[in-house]
Amino acid sequence: MQLIHTVSELRARLGNEKSIAFVPTMGNLHEGHIELVRMARARGSCVVVSIFVNPIQFGPNEDFDKYPRTLEADCAKLQGLADVVFAPSVDEMYPEAQTLFVEPPPVANELCGAFRPGHFRGMATVVLKLFNLVQPQIAIFGKKDYQQLAIIRQMVTQFNLPIEIVGAETSRAKDGLALSSRNQYLSAEERTEAAWMSRTLQDAGKTLAGGSKDYAALEQQAVSALAKRGWQVEYVAVRDQVGLGVPAAGESKLVILAAARLGRTRLIDNLEVCL
Repeated sequence: MQLIHTVSELRARLGNEKSIAFVPTMGNLHEGHIELVRMARARGSCVVVSIFVNPIQFGPNEDFDKYPRTLEADCAKLQGLADVVFAPSVDEMYPEAQTLFVEPPPVANELCGAFRPGHFRGMATVVLKLFNLVQPQIAIFGKKDYQQLAIIRQMVTQFNLPIEIVGAETSRAKDGLALSSRNQYLSAEERTEAAWMSRTLQDAGKTLAGGSKDYAALEQQAVSALAKRGWQVEYVAVRDQVGLGVPAAGESKLVILAAARLGRTRLIDNLEVCL
């Protein structure tokens, strides 16, 4: 495995590769990330993992400075799975002030975007930059960040990028909690409580599968269930799986998305429901 920090070195290393599978990350890797890399290993002859905490997708009151940077431990976990780890500095990724951005679709201002203004603009911009640098044939993203995945799929389609986007199922702890780098911020008591987000979504999914079409009532029921347990709920929303729009009558492929804070930790999760 080769650890690379500069764009010039990366381009020299990948110049002759014909089958690159790419996993973009912000590091602080957990088993969910490793599962993405295993998927990449099965799909490409050269596996590239990027580790970069992207400043332009963090808001002024978010945790950019506190976000864990664990490059040495991350590289140890990637031994035998990745061929290249690309870990650039901020100056390497942004050698001059970024004044050109990817303008994401309107859904980027809804759901998580309503609570993190500019997040998806910064995310899409850095992902496009990484795609240009790595030039992969396949890129793997987790479904836990469902809105991110939907926006990336639209970006690849609308910019005619020759990249297959693979969505990986969410990796979970035994109690159902979606694995996330931010889970480490939870206290022991909060960690026990955190599994209730997944359980709440499962309950909502059973209601949908049972034939309920009153999405607003279902959303409010889930919000109330979490709020009663002390969560600060940002949203629970039923959307269609592709564009994340409000489902049209007869839509059969749905997803329930949720975001809420438990103490100081913001958690997200989702559940696909096919009727």
